[in-house]
Amino acid sequence: MLILSTVIPNEGIQTEMMKAFPDLNFIYQKGWTDGPLREAEILITYGEDLTEEIIEKAANLKWIMVMSAGMELMPFKAIEERGIMLTNARGIHKIPMAEYTIGMLLQYEKKELWDRKIEVGELNGKTMLVIGVGAIGGEVARLGKAFGMKTIGVNRSGKTVESIDHLYGLDHLLVAIPGADYIVSVLPSTDETKGLLQKDHFKAMKESAVFVNIGRGDLINDEVLIEALDAGELSHAILDVFDPEPLGKGHPFWRMENVTVTPHLSSKSGEYLPRTFAIFEKNMREYLRAGKDFTNVIDLTRGY
Repeated sequence: MLILSTVIPNEGIQTEMMKAFPDLNFIYQKGWTDGPLREAEILITYGEDLTEEIIEKAANLKWIMVMSAGMELMPFKAIEERGIMLTNARGIHKIPMAEYTIGMLLQYEKKELWDRKIEVGELNGKTMLVIGVGAIGGEVARLGKAFGMKTIGVNRSGKTVESIDHLYGLDHLLVAIPGADYIVSVLPSTDETKGLLQKDHFKAMKESAVFVNIGRGDLINDEVLIEALDAGELSHAILDVFDPEPLGKGHPFWRMENVTVTPHLSSKSGEYLPRTFAIFEKNMREYLRAGKDFTNVIDLTRGY
C-alpha cells in the first residue's frame, strides 16, 4: 500500500512511521507526480495543493488525511463523488491557539509601556464570549476560567460545553454579545460564517470590548470593523487572520492604534507535526483493520 505525502516531516517522524507500519510504503515529496499519485491509496496533505484534477488522477485513492483544520479549499464535490474518506487534524491547534489568545488578552490588560501611572487591568472577573466553541474554543474558555473569567459560548447546537458558564445557539449571537468584555472568534470559514459579523454585532458590543479573531478572516468585512473601531463601538481588535492573506502593506489595520495585527501565527507550534501524525497513526491502524472508529472524519456536505 502506498501513502503519498506532500507534508514532509522530520526524519524522526518518518522513522516512527516506518516502525509503526513496516509493511507500508511512504513517499514524502513536494508536489504531486503522476506515477505515485495514480498508485497511492492514501494522500497526506495540508489541503491547499488538492484540486479536482489531482483527485481525478488518483485512481486508487481511498482516504485523504489533511494535516490542518481549515477545509475551505478542499474540492469536496470531487471527493464525495468518489466516496473517498476525508479526515483532518481538528483539535491539534487548541493548545497554541488558546495560549496565544490568553497571552494577547494579558498583553492588552497589562500594557507594554514604562509608566507607573498607567492603568493596568486584570482578566479576573471579566466576561469572555467565545464564538465557535469546539476543541479550540473550549480550550480558550478553560484557560480563561483559570484566570477567573466568566465564560459565554456560542455554537450551532447550543449544547452544553465544559468550561462555558452559559451557552447560546448561533442564532442568538446578538443576545450574547452585549455582556462580553472580550469577544473571541474561533469560527471556521463556511457558507454560514462568511460575513457573519455585521454592523449590528459591533454596535451591540461594549465600548470597552476587545474583539479577537483567530478563526478565519472572512468572518467580517474589513470596512465594517474599521468603521466600528473609528466610531468607538469597541475599544480594540486583535487580529491574527485576514481575507485575503497576507494582509496588504498599505492596509489601514497596520496604522490603527486600536488594532493589533499578527501574521496568522496563533496555531504555530513545534508540536504541530508530531500531533498531526499521531492522529494519522491512530486512524491508519483503524484503516488497516477495516474499522470505523476514525478520528476527525469530515462531513463532506457541511465541509467540516
